[in-house]
Amino acid sequence: MSITTYSELKAAIANFLNRDDLTAVIPTFISLAEAQIQRDVRSNKMMARSQAQIETRYLDLPADWVETIRLHVADGTGHRLELTSLDDMLQERASNNGGGAGRPSLYAHIGTSIEVYPEPATTYDLELMYYQKIAALSDSNTSNWLLADAPDVYLYGALMQSAPYLVDDARIQVWAQLYGNATASINTRAEEARFSGTGLRMRIRSF
Repeated sequence: MSITTYSELKAAIANFLNRDDLTAVIPTFISLAEAQIQRDVRSNKMMARSQAQIETRYLDLPADWVETIRLHVADGTGHRLELTSLDDMLQERASNNGGGAGRPSLYAHIGTSIEVYPEPATTYDLELMYYQKIAALSDSNTSNWLLADAPDVYLYGALMQSAPYLVDDARIQVWAQLYGNATASINTRAEEARFSGTGLRMRIRSF
């Protein structure tokens, strides 16, 4: 059975479960699977770049941000900010009597924002490379790159989420293993692509 659209995915889940009375809850299984997938999958197809200007200590992350890969000052020098913890940044600021102002060299995540140190002395152009969220499936967004590339990730992810609802402890281990194998394959291929010289195409957007 082909699984290329949201409707086909829902039908496949019902077929695998051999149930025709789950129409109302199968979309929930898929949504729960997508939440898990966002945490587990890291593909080069999730990589994006975002550019913004910063003139204060804080900068909001993009709405579709999942994980930071790299942050640097886009001034032609390739000056890269190093990731640190909020505690270490506080200690660095205290040991330098507040730290003054200058070109940011450190950054830390705080909620949905980034904090930089030292505080910018002027306006700097920053470029963030990050993993972005995979677009959720719905009746209006019937497919995405992951469903096209790896429908098994979606299928086994949703089946894994169905097991607690159906009180099917026996099969949750089977679905979990198949889901784990599928996500591992995606991540392995992404790592191979990153280090094989394959060119990456990334979208550039403002924060």
